[in-house]
Amino acid sequence: GDALLDAGESMKRLAEVKDSLDIEVKQNFIDPLQNLCDKDLKEIQHHLKKLEGRRLDFDYKKKRQGKIPDEELRQAMEKFEESKEVAETSMHNLLETDIEQVSQLSALVDAQLDYHRQAVQILDELAEKLKRRETYDFGDADQSNGGFSCNPTPKVSAGSRSCRSPRPGWKSSSAEPQGNGEGDGGPADPGAPLDQPCCKALYDFEPENDGELGFKEGDIITLT
Repeated sequence: GDALLDAGESMKRLAEVKDSLDIEVKQNFIDPLQNLCDKDLKEIQHHLKKLEGRRLDFDYKKKRQGKIPDEELRQAMEKFEESKEVAETSMHNLLETDIEQVSQLSALVDAQLDYHRQAVQILDELAEKLKRRETYDFGDADQSNGGFSCNPTPKVSAGSRSCRSPRPGWKSSSAEPQGNGEGDGGPADPGAPLDQPCCKALYDFEPENDGELGFKEGDIITLT
């Protein structure tokens, strides 16, 4: 459970870092690029389109030279030269912003690099936490197994089911069998209130060694 919480918190941090990346990329790269497309490039396209129209007009009138007034031909040539100069100037201005555009591209790369560095750091920290959890002493009742002891338990627990949720930190211990089957470590009276951790035997067991507890199927056994 705690490991999943650690993983979830790390995923949340990754999402926050990704949001920061998106904001930074939009402000420092996408918005300037969009402005370049909507303003500078659009203006250049307008000048080039106007230049193409005046070039066609000038070519047409030049072919009709002698059939049209020279003044009309001269005006067409002047308009063509004017549009050509404006188009060249606008493209030259765009090229002069090359340093700024490279800076924006560099900002994009820096933002991505920073994102991946933070992501690696977050995942490294998560991996380290998970590795530490793998090496926990799960026999300690205070560890993340919910307080259940992983120490070897008497054979009774291998084929029994718990009839009451044990308190955190409980440990079963085999006790000397009692003559009447009463008391800690022995079969309890089925009608007695279950104020202590207990389990119900699913099969008969005859003790073979000193310290082992004998019981019959259906016995309620209290543990200490």
